[in-house]
Amino acid sequence: QVQLVESGGGLVQAGGSLRLSCVASGRTFGCYALAWFRQAPGKEREFVAAIGCSSRTTPYADSVRGRFTISRDNAKNTMYLQMNSLQPEDTAVYYCASRPSIAARTTASEYDYWGQGTQVTVSS
Repeated sequence: QVQLVESGGGLVQAGGSLRLSCVASGRTFGCYALAWFRQAPGKEREFVAAIGCSSRTTPYADSVRGRFTISRDNAKNTMYLQMNSLQPEDTAVYYCASRPSIAARTTASEYDYWGQGTQVTVSS
């Protein structure tokens, strides 16, 4: 079992930045693929970014590529999402997820463990 806890969300103006964190506890974190998803009101949960066990594979959604950066620190059991140039359409609850595999995936159904989410609100 893996427990995930997100933090770092908040209210920011368009063009601003936030850094989200996801701390994992429980079973081995080091070789779990990790990902960020988000869900806006009235919309389905969507993929944002993922990172493989070795950090060499980092797929991004087209909507965030070039603005968001995913990273992980296995020694701290923590994953990060640096979000720059935020826009109102980035407003959503952001969730971190993990799967017991070295390979990053972009589909929510392939992830076994989920955090409770952190709210990100971007004002125009």
